[in-house]
Amino acid sequence: MDLKRDDGLTRPTGSSGGGFLERTFALSAHGTTIRTELLAGLTTFLTMAYIVFVNPNILGDAGMPKGAVFVATCLVAAIGSLVMAFYANYPIALAPGMGLNAYFAYVVVLQMGYTWQAALGAVFISGLCFMAVTLTGLRRIIVDGIPRSMRIAITVGIGLFLAIIALKSAGVVAASPATFVTLGDLHKPSAVLAVLGFLIVAVLSVRKIRGALLAGILTVTALSFIVADNTFQGVASLPPSIAPTLFALDIKGALSGGLLNVILVFFLVELFDATGTLMGVANRAGLLTQGKMERLDKALMADSSSIFVGSLLGTSSTTAYLESASGVEEGGRTGLTAATVAVLFLACLFFAPLAGSVPAYATAPALFYVACLMLHELVDLDWDDLTEVLPACVTALLMPFTYSIANGVAFGFITYAVIKLLTGRFREVKPVVWVIAAVFLFKFVATGSAH
Repeated sequence: MDLKRDDGLTRPTGSSGGGFLERTFALSAHGTTIRTELLAGLTTFLTMAYIVFVNPNILGDAGMPKGAVFVATCLVAAIGSLVMAFYANYPIALAPGMGLNAYFAYVVVLQMGYTWQAALGAVFISGLCFMAVTLTGLRRIIVDGIPRSMRIAITVGIGLFLAIIALKSAGVVAASPATFVTLGDLHKPSAVLAVLGFLIVAVLSVRKIRGALLAGILTVTALSFIVADNTFQGVASLPPSIAPTLFALDIKGALSGGLLNVILVFFLVELFDATGTLMGVANRAGLLTQGKMERLDKALMADSSSIFVGSLLGTSSTTAYLESASGVEEGGRTGLTAATVAVLFLACLFFAPLAGSVPAYATAPALFYVACLMLHELVDLDWDDLTEVLPACVTALLMPFTYSIANGVAFGFITYAVIKLLTGRFREVKPVVWVIAAVFLFKFVATGSAH
């Protein structure tokens, strides 16, 4: 006799063995074992552990206390991964997302001048919006309404945005009054170490060695004590206080400070990034049924709830990590993989001194490597259709050149709507695109800026 489970799987009633982990994660039904899931979790953790070093550095540039951000990063990664594990039962881990943390720090706070507390309020509101569209079923309408070319463009544009931030942090590029940007001073130890770090990450990744990004960060950090006058702060200690960022978000400031476009950008990127990553990893794990995720809404609820929990703790938007695919390659098929990642992130709480010793130029190679991988999406554009390609290119190129993800998204959607309209192909444009384009156009007309 078969027993129907709420995870969409069917298995024999006598196959569980009665263990807690078997009952919770349906290991035998997924064709996996505890040992395989634990090893898969360790593999996923090693490929994404760089975030505990990178995130405090990026948000620290926005004036946030690095120690508190470090704790918030570890906690929200653990909480989000546990929710994914026990509620959705997928081998997908969560942590603060790359790209949006840079947008949070360098655009919303440093360029636009909002406080980091108000920016956290914007993240909180975007998380609530994400949860609302998931619960009401609007998510599918929005995702289906946004052209695939624009989704690709947003990913690529964020990659280019990350790239210029990484190169600046590494000292490889510098400001120039004549050409805006130029080559930096490559004789500086920080620039040399950053280049070396990128080569280490690249070579280890090509050789398929797990934890390549983490290895690059730690190697450059170790060398910085020798050749770049870095100060060693220790390896392990009790976690620093999270009090400076805990519940420090300013929701009122987010609502009254003209942050509507910021919230919209957070929401759109979170939605597309989460949906794309979840579907991609589930596909590689063989967990799709007729091309669909049986528990996609549960997975998206885990993602959206993690976003506003992270904003309460004190970090930028949390999302599902594509690095989870590395654990899937090692055989991870259930939430036990994600639960293992969560436990390892909790263990990271005791390594705050090591995280505090990591300079920005040590994390820059990891940023640049992630940026390079994000450009891969360009191959999926339909290059024979200029009405799709041109708006996508506008979106991607304006993000780094205006130093703003919001500007890229705004110009991209407006360009898409106008080109489709003037070429007689306006029927191809879904209502949600017209709405988004109109919002951004009104903002430009009213203020002269997408900000």
